Amino acid sequence: MSTSVAPPGIEHRSTPPAGGSWASAGKRPDTGPRLRSQTRRLSVPHLLAGALLVLACAAGFVLWSLTIGGRAAVLALARPVSVGQVLTAADLREVSITTDPGVSTMIASQASVVIGRSVATSLPAGSLLSPGVLGAALVPGPGQAIAALALKAGTFPVELTPGARVAVILVPGSTMGPLGTLPGQGAVAVWPGTVTSVTAPANEQTTAVSVLLTETAARQVAAVPTGQLSVVLLPGGGR
Repeated sequence: MSTSVAPPGIEHRSTPPAGGSWASAGKRPDTGPRLRSQTRRLSVPHLLAGALLVLACAAGFVLWSLTIGGRAAVLALARPVSVGQVLTAADLREVSITTDPGVSTMIASQASVVIGRSVATSLPAGSLLSPGVLGAALVPGPGQAIAALALKAGTFPVELTPGARVAVILVPGSTMGPLGTLPGQGAVAVWPGTVTSVTAPANEQTTAVSVLLTETAARQVAAVPTGQLSVVLLPGGGR
């Protein structure tokens, strides 16, 4: 048997193993476990980011609930009411407001409790109902009195309603003096007050308006002859 000798300078190359190839002969060891470990390491930051996103969404929802979601349906007046008036379903309406622990209100489900109760004071439309405005009349209080005015058309605003803040004015040129003056009242007599009721009897040319005034002012207004008083609606009153 002859033995082949490779010429000098030429590297001897071994014959590929039987049943294999050059690629299979030089393949690297199995790297599956290492790749799976890298995959697991790479997935941890994604899981943390997802968890942080969930926490951020939950915090946002809580904040929204506190600022926007904290609303409640409460009872308000659908129209003006006079002191002592018995409330009916037509006098009430439901409104949605942001709740405030410092504001006394009555939730909408208490409507059946409110109907049939009388109001303790005159209130304009839109006023929120609370337990404090129901019950026996709170007016007139100490130092107050209610004066009745018989007003003709044109001497008071048609928007006048119970609960409105007004100024009762003595019309100049009356028998009280050339400028309608009264002792201590200045050039023109003006009495601030609050309307407690407005009644327009059928077939009558005058409207009866009751006004809550100080006791002194009520006595002065009551002494003025009919037709010499006018009423002005002030900001914050009426509808």
